Amino acid sequence: MNTDIKSIVRCHRRLSGLSQTELAKLAGVGKTVIFDVEHGKESVQFDTLKKVLGALNIKIILQSPVLHRSDKGPTQPSPAS
Repeated sequence: MNTDIKSIVRCHRRLSGLSQTELAKLAGVGKTVIFDVEHGKESVQFDTLKKVLGALNIKIILQSPVLHRSDKGPTQPSPAS
C-alpha cells in the first residue's frame, strides 16, 4: 500500500464502502474536497484534511527530532549573552 495521503484516503474510503459523496457528508466537507484529496491536490486546507481523516478514523502523528531530545517538550532558545 502506498503511504501518501491520497492513496491512504482512497483506500480507507473504499474499504469503508463509502462513495466520495458519502464521505464528504460524514466529514462535513464538499464532495470536491474528497476528489481533491484523492488526487493529491496540494491546496487543500489542513483543517479540512483533518476533517476527512477524522471521518475515516485516520490519525496524524507529528514527529520531531527536537521533541525527542527532551521529555519536557520543545527546547527554549538560550538568551543572548
